[in-house]
Amino acid sequence: MTGRPAIVGGEAGPEPPYPLQMEGKVISGFGRGSKELGIPTANLPVDAAVTPWIGDITSGVYFGYAALSLPASHPEHAPAAPATSSFSVFPMVMSIGYNPFYKNTVRSAEVHVLHKFSHDFYDAHMRLLIAGFIREEKDYESLEALIDDINVDCDVARSSLARERWAYGALQGGEWLTKPL
Repeated sequence: MTGRPAIVGGEAGPEPPYPLQMEGKVISGFGRGSKELGIPTANLPVDAAVTPWIGDITSGVYFGYAALSLPASHPEHAPAAPATSSFSVFPMVMSIGYNPFYKNTVRSAEVHVLHKFSHDFYDAHMRLLIAGFIREEKDYESLEALIDDINVDCDVARSSLARERWAYGALQGGEWLTKPL
């Protein structure tokens, strides 16, 4: 983790333009997260008509919270508070950009939920509350270097969100995460 901060963002909580909101149905991505990286990702459509800020935001790694409305058939379906909500909230780290290591030509939004799920959740409704920015995207010399950096990103996200003013209930828009569909 040489040269990388262990925590990002000030103690007072997110500063504008954060937090940012994004939502949609989880779609299939490139199929590399789980298989190649061992770091499963849930992909959301990148659509400027639905998420106007997505085209202007810096390509890179972000962190915050993911709320998932898992179908009743999913083994981990368990509504969170409030009891009227079908959403469960988890910390997340995500990449928005082109993933230069893979030479993507299409911009993607790939979310790694910081929770180990036993099954996929394609087509589940996901809401994101993006609390802050970790780093710009970059290219890597090897797959191992990419995996190492992603693991550092996960640690930075966990540490950054562990502070009181970064809890999803304390964030502006935090209540939106569990608002009924």
